[in-house]
Amino acid sequence: MAKTKKPPRPKAETPKGFRDYFGEEVLERKAMLDAIAEVYHRYGFDPLETSAVETLEALGKYLPDVDRPNEGVFAWQDDDEKWLALRYDLTAPLARVYAQYRNELPTPYRRYAMGPVWRNEKPGPGRFRQFYQCDADTVGAPTVTADAEICAMLCEVLEVVGIPRGDYMVRINNRKVLNGVMEVAGILEPSEPEKFAHERGIVLRAIDKLDRLGEAGVRALLGEGRKDESGDFTKGAGLSDEQAETVMAFMAARREDGAATLARLREIVGASTTGLEGVAELETMAELLHAQGLGAERFVLDPSVVRGLGYYTGPVFEAELTFEITDEKGRPRQFGSVAGGGRYDDLVKRFTGQAVPATGISIGVDRLLAALRAKGRIGGEAARGPVLVTVMDRDRIAEYQAMAAELRAAGIRAELYLGNPKNFGNQLKYADRRMSPLAVIQGSAERERGVVLVKDLVLGKKLAAEIETNEEWKAQPAQAEVPRAELVGHVRGILETLDGGGGA
Repeated sequence: MAKTKKPPRPKAETPKGFRDYFGEEVLERKAMLDAIAEVYHRYGFDPLETSAVETLEALGKYLPDVDRPNEGVFAWQDDDEKWLALRYDLTAPLARVYAQYRNELPTPYRRYAMGPVWRNEKPGPGRFRQFYQCDADTVGAPTVTADAEICAMLCEVLEVVGIPRGDYMVRINNRKVLNGVMEVAGILEPSEPEKFAHERGIVLRAIDKLDRLGEAGVRALLGEGRKDESGDFTKGAGLSDEQAETVMAFMAARREDGAATLARLREIVGASTTGLEGVAELETMAELLHAQGLGAERFVLDPSVVRGLGYYTGPVFEAELTFEITDEKGRPRQFGSVAGGGRYDDLVKRFTGQAVPATGISIGVDRLLAALRAKGRIGGEAARGPVLVTVMDRDRIAEYQAMAAELRAAGIRAELYLGNPKNFGNQLKYADRRMSPLAVIQGSAERERGVVLVKDLVLGKKLAAEIETNEEWKAQPAQAEVPRAELVGHVRGILETLDGGGGA
């Protein structure tokens, strides 16, 4: 009888486009989310948590590929043959929530949300299929005062998390201006808004990639299309040379100061009512931001900002980090965008049939963390691990657990060694891998005398290179014998010293 072939073992690997996050990375993200939430809360926004799964109807039309609704998301059919998908962003779920609970929510409704989103797109260096976003939105406020407030809040968030003025710029534009440009270019007819929708979608995504593709790459996508370095071909919008030049002129309209930029935009949009309305809104936003104390070192009017998603209807904005980093090939480059948003007055309308004004911002938390690491503002030192309570006698586990419990009750992070205690050296090796600052040791002899040994592992590492004899090792100040009743106080004192007086 033939042997039954065993199924192969699964390969332990992270799926393409995804990654794992370990201790310090998770803690850094939590600290950032807490800091951002504090700013949002101070501005009067309330937290909201929504399901990671939405119906495809709530997401589909507003994915990057407007002609292929399921492209760009991880979607599947449930038992009722209804299409579901992992959320693509945190904005579409908000529109669904507001439409569903609008009679119970205040107007305007100000909410913030934080969590992972998923995009079924081609991964690349620094581009993952799952990443964290941190959003704040105001639903029900029709004037650009709400947009200006969002931009001011974004500046405060960046500075709170460690990006100083001079290292970032909030770039602001208005979709109405772009719509005016498209009218002039002949790819938008106000009386038939759905006409040329496919071409406009390609134009939007092309302009949004200016920082990555450059002018030549965008120009190619406005025309017949572009082939990337891997040989993949992206079909273009098929605009004529004259149409493409109108769009390119719009992207190059930024001038030395805001007033000159606005004047140039008025020239380009010509008699377009929509375009002129957008220019006027930009002017009002600039005035409101100046009134809040924001100047040219923090924001700029920039026509090249359009945002790739199709649901924006008015002001759009991005936060760009302006400092240089070194890429994987050692070449200097600017870090780029870490946040973006804008006004989307038609998104709730899809559910209710009535226009509901809304505006908001989304911060890419993982990119912002990467930027801070690149500048050496986080992650420079290994995180401190827990105080390790070692095990000298197996039959006294309960006593060692009591020591760990006392330390934890005092607010000190502590851990009992749960491995094989036979080799004490392995316990200290474990403490080293855990980055433990202290080890608590009590053998039978110490217990009889009512004392414990507290080993300062941080100081011990520093002194180890200087100690040459066994007598010197025994006499080193990195190890102290203290009464058992004074364990907590002694440990807290050492940790406060390590913190420079900052506590445990």
